[in-house]
Amino acid sequence: MENIPDKLKYTKTHEWVKIDGDVATVGITDHAQHELSDIVFLELPHVGRRVKVGEACAVVESHKTASDIYSPLSGEITDANSKLLNDLSIINSDPYGEGWFFKIKISNRDEVTRLLSAADYKQIIAA
Repeated sequence: MENIPDKLKYTKTHEWVKIDGDVATVGITDHAQHELSDIVFLELPHVGRRVKVGEACAVVESHKTASDIYSPLSGEITDANSKLLNDLSIINSDPYGEGWFFKIKISNRDEVTRLLSAADYKQIIAA
């Protein structure tokens, strides 16, 4: 059974979002990292970049496939987890903790209401 923490929000494109005030931390879900398996390459967004909801802003590659990572919210990238570039296995071993990808200073709080709950995300991956 895959891990889908109730305290997080999710997207249909398999990103998770942790909201802390006006900052959102973003990574890929346990389901996504299982589907990708061993990750061999990661490209993170540059700090200071402005992104719009749904915009491709990072890339993750495994032996199986390459996948775009989409911004779940609009705002400015305030941090990118460069530690992952030295140890990609963290994405597989701790996707909801040390395996986060980037942080966004949220510019439109209304977009948060469009994110999926854990229950909604479970239904999507079960389908």
